[in-house]
Amino acid sequence: MNPTEPVEIVCAHSPDSDDAFMFYGLATKKIRSRRLTFRHMLEDIESLNRRAMEGQYHLTAISYHAYPYVADKYYLMASGSSVGDGYGPMVVSTQPLEPSELKGKRVAIPGKKTTAYLALKLFEQDFEPVIMPFDAIIEAVKDRMVDAGLIIHEGQLTFSTSGLHQVIDLGRWWKQTYDLPLPLGANALLRSLDRDIQTECCTLMRESIQYALDNSQEALHYALQFARDMDTRLAKKFVHMYVNHYTVDCGDLVPKAAQKLLDMGYEAGLISQRVQVEFIR
Repeated sequence: MNPTEPVEIVCAHSPDSDDAFMFYGLATKKIRSRRLTFRHMLEDIESLNRRAMEGQYHLTAISYHAYPYVADKYYLMASGSSVGDGYGPMVVSTQPLEPSELKGKRVAIPGKKTTAYLALKLFEQDFEPVIMPFDAIIEAVKDRMVDAGLIIHEGQLTFSTSGLHQVIDLGRWWKQTYDLPLPLGANALLRSLDRDIQTECCTLMRESIQYALDNSQEALHYALQFARDMDTRLAKKFVHMYVNHYTVDCGDLVPKAAQKLLDMGYEAGLISQRVQVEFIR
């Protein structure tokens, strides 16, 4: 290979407005590198979790819940986390339910490796999960195919327009119980990449997120094409819920919260191996 040729990094993330916002700088080449180019792949988060187990992409979005299963192949990146600070995935139903009434219910979930599912299992172990695409869950609840639904992404802001009731906000429960933010999604980077390439990826990711925050209007305009059935006001609210100072850099609090979440999952028998979270900058 010509030493001046840039290395291509295959970079995978979900087709959601918050991911689109944080990758805006890289996807539109506002943030560039002479050493690296980025090819973007878009897939839903559960598919990304599965592919990460095979080490398929150089840089990929994953659920924090999936990390123990891919830790042998990936580092977590200090930039790119989606974190709910007092808010997060929620369970909704057609009829008002108390959180304790979820026991024994059929609950639609967006995948067993999502952090939302892990958080719900930590809250209530005894329910019947029904796996379906995340964007089919609200309709399934409305049609009474299930008793309740665990919703992620923009559904957290739009469920009430479908006449549904919130049973529990898991991010709020986590914050009230443990006084920690709830780390939901992260960016992960292949361990097998050269260290200088890893460092460059981390720098460019952080710059892409900061560029979007500094140029919010243009980044939001780009991200809106990925916002399913949301008006501009709601899309803006959603993006800024999950792209914030924790996304630019996870600091010390997000790793602490992630370690607690995964340790609790292991101790509850929900995760098969204990893992130490490892972040790279």
